[in-house]
Amino acid sequence: MRQRSFMTDEQITARIEQEFKEKTFGVTEQYLEIHQPVYHNNQLQIARIDRERSDKLIVAYLPVLNERFYFAVYLDPGTEEITSVDTEANHCVYFLATSKKLTAAELKAMTTLTISTSWNKGDLKPNGKSTYRFSAVKIMPNTEPDEFEDKLRNLLTYLEQDKRGITELVSKANGYIQVAMDIHNGNGLIGGPYLDQKSISRMSDLGLAIDFDLHVRGESFR
Repeated sequence: MRQRSFMTDEQITARIEQEFKEKTFGVTEQYLEIHQPVYHNNQLQIARIDRERSDKLIVAYLPVLNERFYFAVYLDPGTEEITSVDTEANHCVYFLATSKKLTAAELKAMTTLTISTSWNKGDLKPNGKSTYRFSAVKIMPNTEPDEFEDKLRNLLTYLEQDKRGITELVSKANGYIQVAMDIHNGNGLIGGPYLDQKSISRMSDLGLAIDFDLHVRGESFR
């Protein structure tokens, strides 16, 4: 069996820069006609390199200029060659508990997990023009670019560390999983999230519902 080779971040970046310059894949040319990667001091920016995939491929996620989704470049570490170029939506996957009666402090007290952000009923929203009609706590342990399925699994693993607290937030407040996706509208076929049986079972065990909010962004292919 072929052993996994190791590519450094520098090697990955150089290989992607070469592909973006030479455009050996037709899809690379299609993407770069309508969107551009982000450079800082003439250096190509990579938001995350994922080396933990079950198929052994490496995925590099690159910010797209003025957009919220990412370029996703797939590399074979054995051959050190790029196998495909695509985009990956920006997936925000988090647990949210809201209440019109309880304060944020009371909601926080129900769980031992780290709260990412919170607000109280009556607090001013970030836009500065209106106030919240309910208190809330948000738990979002993974903010890096990743596939939706991985983010959901990671969130469930984190929530399961305090099953008692999460089930209390579900029963005493409106606790559920919220998903927001910013998806590239390249050809109008944006796909959609996939929930496997194991994830559905794990959510059921915690009493969790899940809500999806999908946004289509960016330029279409020419």
